[in-house]
Order: sequence, then C-alpha cells, then structure tokens
Amino acid sequence: MRNQTSYTITFITIRNTIVSFVVGMVFIFVITGFIATNAYSSSMNNASSNISGELLTYVLSFENSYFGQALPEQFEPPSTLTLGFELATNIKPDDIRTLIGNEIPGLSTFNTRIIVAGEGTDITNMPIESPPALEVLMEEREASMIDLEELEKLKPKETVQEKGHQQVFIHHTHSWESFLPHLPGVKNPDRATHNEMNITLVGERLGEELEASGIPTIVDKTDMTSKLHSRNMKSVQSYRLSREIVEEAITENNDIMFIFDLHRDSLRKDKTTVTINGEKYARILFVIGESHENYELNEQFAKELHDKLEKKYPGLSRGVFGKDKTTGNGVYNQDLAESSILIEFGGVDNSLEENYRATAAFAEVFSEVYWEQQQN
Repeated sequence: MRNQTSYTITFITIRNTIVSFVVGMVFIFVITGFIATNAYSSSMNNASSNISGELLTYVLSFENSYFGQALPEQFEPPSTLTLGFELATNIKPDDIRTLIGNEIPGLSTFNTRIIVAGEGTDITNMPIESPPALEVLMEEREASMIDLEELEKLKPKETVQEKGHQQVFIHHTHSWESFLPHLPGVKNPDRATHNEMNITLVGERLGEELEASGIPTIVDKTDMTSKLHSRNMKSVQSYRLSREIVEEAITENNDIMFIFDLHRDSLRKDKTTVTINGEKYARILFVIGESHENYELNEQFAKELHDKLEKKYPGLSRGVFGKDKTTGNGVYNQDLAESSILIEFGGVDNSLEENYRATAAFAEVFSEVYWEQQQN
C-alpha cells in the first residue's frame, strides 16, 4: 500500500511538473510575441531607420573589404561606443529631440531629418506641414500683382537649344499657398492663401525658365482647392489627389523623368530670404519623402542640386530634409519617379519678384544637371 501511495504521489508530481513547464513555455511565448509586435518591432524599426546606406556599407566592409571602396571619401564612421548607444537607446547624443521628443507634446513634429543643412538651418526653422482647413482656402481674398514692367525684366530670354520630348513635370499639391505682399489687408500668415495669386505662378515661371534653356516642360496648374471641394475631400487629402494628377501625366508622357512638386514654406522672411550680389532672393529647400523603398535615389538628386546651388548662389538653399510618415505625408508621390522632389520656394513674406529670382537660379542649376545627363 505504501509503495502504491508513493507511486501515485510521484506520478502526480511529474504530471504537475510537466503541466507547469508547458504552461510556463506558453506564457513565455505569449509574452515574447507581445513584446515583439508592440515594443521590439517599433523600437527596432526606429533604430534601423536611423542607419544610413553608407553606415550599412561600412559595417559590411568588416566582412568584405570591397564594400569599403563604395564609401565616399568624406565618410567618417561613428565610434563603436556611439553607434552601440544609439542602437540600444534610439537616442542620438547630438540631437536633444531623441531624448525628450516623446515626453514633450508637439516636439515630435520637429522630427524631420536634416539630410544636408543649409546656412542657418537647425531644428528651430525646419519646414512644417500644416495645411489650412478647406473652409479657410475657400475664403475670398483680394490680391495684387507687382508692377508688370518689373515682371518683364525678370522674364527669361529664350536660348537656342534643340528641344526633345517633355521630360520635366511641375505640379502644385498645395496650389493655394500664397504670399502676404500680394494679399492686401491679410496679416495672419495662416491666411496666406489664394486660388489665383499663389505658388502656381512660380511653377509657371520655372516652366518658362526651363523652356528657355531648351528643356521641354509640362506645368500643371490645377486649382487644388476647387478640385478638393468638388470631390468632397479635405485639404489633408491633397497628396492623394495630386497623385492622380502625376500618374495621369506619366501615363500620357512616358518620357517624364523629373517631377517637381512646388510649395511655399510657412516661416517668416528673416528665415526665407537671402541677399546675393545686392538682390533679395527667396530661399529654397528640398523635402524627400522617406516612407518608400527608393527614396535614396531622390535624396541623391536633391543633394546634387543643393551642392550646385551652394557653389553658384551661396545661402540660397536652406538644405535637404527627410520626412517619414510620422512628420508628414512621408511619400509625397516621390515613389513614382527616381528624380522626384518637393521644392519649397520662399515663405509667406516673400514677393513674386524674390521668388522669380530664386526660380531663375534653380533653373540655371537644374539645366546644368539636365544637359550633363543628356550628354552622358
């Protein structure tokens, strides 16, 4: 009887141990899965998004030295301690936003990545996306133009170039973005909108400049306010609407290689104006959408334009900025072409005259890039 009782107790103990083990393993798998899908995935994605292609190539060169030959001469690898700290904590020692960005409400809107900083560029004066409500855009406003003679002086003179197929497409997702100097009585920068006197005039002038250089260009001047209203869409859906416009243009013109989405920044004149050779220019900046797999091709294109502008017109470019879906649209339809960028001309306080000077400078630099590619 005693042996049977001992056997029963032993069996129960083993059974309970096995059950506890199985339950424990299931619990561990559940907890691990939860962490992986909620915390680990998010943090690792954030950490890995900060690893550039150059840094990845540098790491791969540890195993295969041939990868090191692809690195640019100016590349400086981070220290092992710095790299390990950033990957483990997702905090960059030289960027306070990564330390307190999740603690202070609203600071995350400044998470735009500065790819190349222009003169005076820092986290206090980066482009911020905040389109007005459609009701604001529908408001009637008086507008005035600058003197017609001054406009004629700034108009480009056509040069002799052999023109080919239309390869440049210019459009305006926020076509309503206007300029306070041409809106009498409007003082509030949030009300710097107009459905005729707006950024489309800058796009039209850029098209004229490029055509004068022999570059066939298509300029779309769709009134996005009216189109959004007719489709019962909100202003925040403007990129969905402009995507349709870009896709249609590409379908009808297979030769399109360059796509420029022109905007006007919301910062004030001291940050958006530069004086070059005694003339005032509206400053330019480039925005790259990073939430698609081929964004680095567009980034390289924007960096090339920035570098050339800096050489010819120092201070004109405010730099190149990267945005993902946490700081804006994140794509900006730039997945549709390898040389597709968003360009912001000036700010709310810049005049058309200042923007036209910037347009002529940009057209000059882009023309050099364009014709170099044509020759190659």
